[in-house]
Amino acid sequence: MCGIAALQLRNPSLHPEMGSLLSSMMCQIVDRGPDSAGLAVYDTPGLVSAGTSTLSLLGKNHGLPLADITASLETLLSPSAAPDVRVVGDTTLVSAAVGTELLVKAVRETLPESTIIGRGEHVAVMKSVGHPMDIAAEHGLQAMAGSQGLSHTRMATESAVTAGGSHPFSVADDLCLVHNGSFSNHATIRRELKREGVVFDSDNDTEVGARYIASRLQQGDDLETALTNLGKVFDGFYTLVVTTADSMAVVRDPIACKPAIIAETGDYVAMASEYRALASLPGIETARIFEPEPGKVYTWSL
Repeated sequence: MCGIAALQLRNPSLHPEMGSLLSSMMCQIVDRGPDSAGLAVYDTPGLVSAGTSTLSLLGKNHGLPLADITASLETLLSPSAAPDVRVVGDTTLVSAAVGTELLVKAVRETLPESTIIGRGEHVAVMKSVGHPMDIAAEHGLQAMAGSQGLSHTRMATESAVTAGGSHPFSVADDLCLVHNGSFSNHATIRRELKREGVVFDSDNDTEVGARYIASRLQQGDDLETALTNLGKVFDGFYTLVVTTADSMAVVRDPIACKPAIIAETGDYVAMASEYRALASLPGIETARIFEPEPGKVYTWSL
């Protein structure tokens, strides 16, 4: 089942409304996935900033006071990196003026049991178990500004109901994936990726898709090519939305088993599992509204 709502804002004047628009979309897909939810927001002031890497950590309790985590990071990175640790809802955000890999190394040394659920210069990822709108409220989605937003309401089928199994999966800088459906051959592909040295954080089939896309991008694919290759390798039924720092992509399986509807205007591109999630968007009455064709990859850039 699951529900997807995604929004890319082409018109910068709409950036202050990103959170309120995405929240209204998300509200309409709650019944598609009531057990857990996740959010990814891009270029949101107060969560990320230019020239600074940000990691999203699962949960808000990591066994150390925030001041001690910050002190450890200052020792490992140097005070000039200005590490900052803060809790937003049920998510811990760690930022510093260093490259992402260096920050990941320092966080893993300081908090070896933590799970990184988001990384990059532009994105903050937040997810938890519970009613999706409670999760959105706990993280303050309604008031967030930003250039893009991605949300997922989950009805677990392939793995347990856990915060770690919630979407989106963000496994490379500023890359996020949400998924409605299931991959029938994910175990085989997981084994192949593990042989290549890929490390997994969950038993979720969607993480396999995210790791595969990250691997293809690292090998030189652009986003459209990576998703085209995914369609040749993965079996199952799915609608996927993938976002990067400046792009968004949508693809359905070759028989379009899972629903998707897109609204496109000069101001935004929005995608949802059902039209009712799009109905209150500004200018929807003149938007180009369509269902994505089976197996076709659609991409948009900021």
